[in-house]
Amino acid sequence: MPEPHRVVIVAFAGVELLDVTGPAEVFSVATRVAGTGRPGYVVQIATADGGPVATSSGVRLMADLTLDEVNGRVDTLLVSGAVDLGEDGVEPVLDSKITDWLREAAPRAHRTGSICAGAHLLAAAGLLDGLSATTHWLTAAQLAAEHPQVTVDPDPIFIRAGNMWTCAGITSGMDMALAMVAEDHGQDLALATARMMVMYVKRSGGQSQFSVPLSVPASTGDRIDDLRVWIGEHLTQDLATEALAARLHLSVRHFSRLFHRRTGTTPAAYVEFARLEAARRLLEESDRSLPEVAAGSGLGSVETLHRSFQRRLGTTPAEYRRRFR
Repeated sequence: MPEPHRVVIVAFAGVELLDVTGPAEVFSVATRVAGTGRPGYVVQIATADGGPVATSSGVRLMADLTLDEVNGRVDTLLVSGAVDLGEDGVEPVLDSKITDWLREAAPRAHRTGSICAGAHLLAAAGLLDGLSATTHWLTAAQLAAEHPQVTVDPDPIFIRAGNMWTCAGITSGMDMALAMVAEDHGQDLALATARMMVMYVKRSGGQSQFSVPLSVPASTGDRIDDLRVWIGEHLTQDLATEALAARLHLSVRHFSRLFHRRTGTTPAAYVEFARLEAARRLLEESDRSLPEVAAGSGLGSVETLHRSFQRRLGTTPAEYRRRFR
């Protein structure tokens, strides 16, 4: 029988616990479901010094080996991620020792991937240049700004670009691991693994389905931030770009430029996101009909509601309610 598929997960102090244990559990369950006679997976945790690391939750992980001891065949190399939640917002954690090591080790692995903010480590090592990638929606704009040679798409649960994989926030590492199981052993084993773990074998829509896209932190006294708050409180009013610019006594061109600089998106896209978020909440938390949801969220008509859900979330309002109510 062929040797088991070797997975090495890189961890460091402050890492998100599920970034490591989530994919590891998927590979473990897949091995057990496959049963004897089929090569499964062996998972190893590697740290810089081989010692235990404290995760963001306080749970400590024991390492199997040091980074320098990661020799021989590596079928899948995964780097986990961590973020600092400070007064200035969310910052992905970077570790120069890990990025230097990844620069040398990743090209030798058959497949390389990142979980959550681990994409920032891959990008810092130059491994995502010229590729499409994703990461947690909170840090996607920063990844795009700091690494313009990377095509960042903040919506997908995961992206595969050749032998390089990146995924969204935390639990999406499990979705990516399931896709890897499907690539290695076929869709049937991936489906059986998902059933065992009570997971979707493939989620519908992107990570915006599971997060609030209105994530730019507010600053006291900032006119754009004050306007964002006002928009959230007046979703049924006229929120056209011209009307918003007039509210701040600015030209449309100057207002649009200021808004994009502050939020990373256009006024029209922001308003649609705000209304879509309100519609999601109404679908999750109330029994209102679709016409009432469309009216209450400011989207106006059921047709516009459907169009926004399909374009932004890849699903219908009715299907969304069934899944997430």
